[in-house]
Amino acid sequence: MSTHTMSTVLSEFARVAKAMANPVRLHLLDLLSQAERNVEDLATAADVPVGNTSAQLKVLRDAGLVCSRREGTRIFYRLAGEDVASLYATLRQVSQHRLPAAEALSAGRAGSAHPADVVTREEVLRKLWDGKTVLIDVRPTVEYASAHIPGAISIPLEELRSRISEIPVGGEVIAYCRSAHCLLSREAVWLLRAHGRCARRLEEGMLEWRLHCLPAESQIRRSHVVPARPRAYARASA
Repeated sequence: MSTHTMSTVLSEFARVAKAMANPVRLHLLDLLSQAERNVEDLATAADVPVGNTSAQLKVLRDAGLVCSRREGTRIFYRLAGEDVASLYATLRQVSQHRLPAAEALSAGRAGSAHPADVVTREEVLRKLWDGKTVLIDVRPTVEYASAHIPGAISIPLEELRSRISEIPVGGEVIAYCRSAHCLLSREAVWLLRAHGRCARRLEEGMLEWRLHCLPAESQIRRSHVVPARPRAYARASA
């Protein structure tokens, strides 16, 4: 490969890196890693003006990281593929491991966690159909509808306190949210324990669950959603 050709290829790589080099755009990728959303919903979730959200989404689309579709007067966005989700997850992991400030901030927000407070994905696979474990998805309902762990109950964190009576006392409760760095499940565990439930959290989240091609269910029929796997898969993976 000639020097000129190599330079051209690297320039294309740099376009992708440049598109991700913005905290607002990374936040949008984080949201889109969970579910397809329209511009207005993304703006609200990211707490960014609609105009700015549209501009940042255009940058991501031009770099091939997101796709869009129109439905009436609304434009919906989704990640261009699972490779984009994997790239985003890797960026987060490398940043946390290599940048002391990022590691300190993450640890400070999460608080100290005892190994007994978390559940691995292998444990969750074994418990999916044991009839003794209540699995709670504390993400917003739009994300649950897009893809969730089989058998999980949707109770968004902001509804958990008012719906605590729906969760039986005595059994084990496992909460999960968006990713390994998401704080929703940690807050859910604190609240559940404060109300007398035996609760732990999935050490990762739906992003990592999907990227490991584990069984998932969806309430939306779209080709980019990971299909559900048969129960035998969970038992074989245990």
